[in-house]
Amino acid sequence: MLIELRVNGELRSADVPPETTLLKMLREHLDLPGTKLGCDVGDCGTCTVIVDGVSVNSCLLLAGRAKGSEVTTIEGLANSNTLHPLQQKFEEYGALQCGFCGPGMLMSAKNLLDNNPTPTVYEVRDALAGNLCRCTGYTKIIEAVVDVSRDMKAESDA
Repeated sequence: MLIELRVNGELRSADVPPETTLLKMLREHLDLPGTKLGCDVGDCGTCTVIVDGVSVNSCLLLAGRAKGSEVTTIEGLANSNTLHPLQQKFEEYGALQCGFCGPGMLMSAKNLLDNNPTPTVYEVRDALAGNLCRCTGYTKIIEAVVDVSRDMKAESDA
């Protein structure tokens, strides 16, 4: 089936079997390998992308259900050679160790800040609850997201 959608602002299409997940379509048909395959059952969050403004586990969403949608992947987070503020803070804080969970964490954090630019620590924890990390204690990840939120608020107040 032919699936057309807008990925990272660009109209893209692929002819895929009906059972193809959005994750598989992104990685194997659209050459966007940044979204990671972890558990493949929706438990780990490594495959998180934003579809029409909502964080989703792309391993659970059939590509056909995303037809016509706006999809943002980790590849769409940075702008040319400029990292997104979340990516900068994750690096500054040393928030990731092995980095495997990074794309999913970053996309969940972006979606949170897009919808709630001034979250509390508890709201950050809640937004990231579906993203598992086996390397960190989550503290630096949460601190990085809160710091980006503070920076965004300071910019909007200025």
